[in-house]
Amino acid sequence: VQSTHREQKYPKMAQGEQPKNFDWLPEGMEALADGEYDAIVMGTGLKECVISGLLSVKGKRVLQVDRNGYYGGDGASLNLTNLFEKFQAGEAPTNLGANRDYNVDLIPKFIMACGNLTKMLLHTKVTRYLDFKSITGSYVYKGGNILKVPATPSEALQSSLMGIFEKRRFRKFLIFVDQYDEANAATHEGRDLTTMTMRELYTAFGMQPDTHQFISHSMCLELDEAHMDKPALPTIKNLKVYMHSLQRYGTSPYIYPIYGLGGLPEGFSRICAIHGGTFMLNQDVDEILMKDGKAYGVKAGNQMATAKMVIGDPSYFPKDKVRPTGRVVRCICLLNHPVPNTNNAESVQVVIPGPQVGRVNDVFVCSLGNALQVTSQGIYVAIVSTVAEKANPDEDVTPGLKILGPILQRFTSVSTVMEPVSDGHDDNCFISKSFDATSHFESDCDDLLSLYKRVSGEDLDMNINADSVEGDY
Repeated sequence: VQSTHREQKYPKMAQGEQPKNFDWLPEGMEALADGEYDAIVMGTGLKECVISGLLSVKGKRVLQVDRNGYYGGDGASLNLTNLFEKFQAGEAPTNLGANRDYNVDLIPKFIMACGNLTKMLLHTKVTRYLDFKSITGSYVYKGGNILKVPATPSEALQSSLMGIFEKRRFRKFLIFVDQYDEANAATHEGRDLTTMTMRELYTAFGMQPDTHQFISHSMCLELDEAHMDKPALPTIKNLKVYMHSLQRYGTSPYIYPIYGLGGLPEGFSRICAIHGGTFMLNQDVDEILMKDGKAYGVKAGNQMATAKMVIGDPSYFPKDKVRPTGRVVRCICLLNHPVPNTNNAESVQVVIPGPQVGRVNDVFVCSLGNALQVTSQGIYVAIVSTVAEKANPDEDVTPGLKILGPILQRFTSVSTVMEPVSDGHDDNCFISKSFDATSHFESDCDDLLSLYKRVSGEDLDMNINADSVEGDY
């Protein structure tokens, strides 16, 4: 069910009810909401909502505010009118169908079926508010062609990604990875993956450089070539998650919520509200209150609230607490056809490894259709994203745009990626990183797990079984 509580604000006080008074309130100031909290969370992006959901489940009192009138922050899902408004593109053409049919993600990403985000969804039982579908196929760009990433051993043997002898070596490699258990030396076949590099491991199986690139970029989800000369273990762990997710659904390793990713922060916000959290949309913060170098609350107009910690996305914090790490180019395209050469797939991911198109960073393409309730019948939304390397952002996304065929409408944005300067322990300001350019959540989950540990002082238990997002837990 799609939530409709978009404009929800903190309820006005009943007539005659006195505003709360606290010793710490300066003259002329009022308490913001209930005044005293364990944590104040600024922004309703996915990371902020996951954290507030997890904290509230642990019994913490959470106040969450957002300057916008909708959930999701930079990662919101917009209808057609809002999409055209956001990019100042005039009125939406009438041939695109009904406004209500659209839920277009500003930062589109697929969820690894058995990956860390799924485990976080299960932790908070947020899955009871959402329906997921598996993504039809995962593809990789090689030598000018779009080729399917094999989803089964038989697909691998039929794939035109490799020659016949290379396929046998590839299969042997996958069997080794599938049975590999870090804790069981009998499965290591005499290889120490904490010292052996990824390049050495590929070479040990006799595989060609082209195959290294396809496995690393489209299955291990490595973003560039830096991992090749580092210990193989982290990359192999990524590959195991990919293979496990693929075995779970059979077509691709990715799942995606019907009605778009905007449902995720809304679901987590419901969890927080059920556990007594307070939400205030259309509520900006004027100042983070500091004393002796530590944050102790926030101020908005003549209202203030205190908390033991202040959490949020980089846009809510002073410039001296965050730093830029690069820029991401995203191009949202509306098409009246599926992505060509993907077997008319309703939903698809295409990874274009950087080295294939003379780039350092990979280019990601994901496309979604009406079956996922994000567009009108017959319309597809395809998003191309990558790290900015050129002066002209259009040049960065050109490799992705080229594979889309005719485009009805496109919207390009360039975002500066920000990260916190410190971990938050010294100043009680716990800041998330901006979302990266990938079309999946894996590296964003690493940031989320780090943020959770910094905020709570403990690791989130990730031993939970992520085999299914269906049903209740």
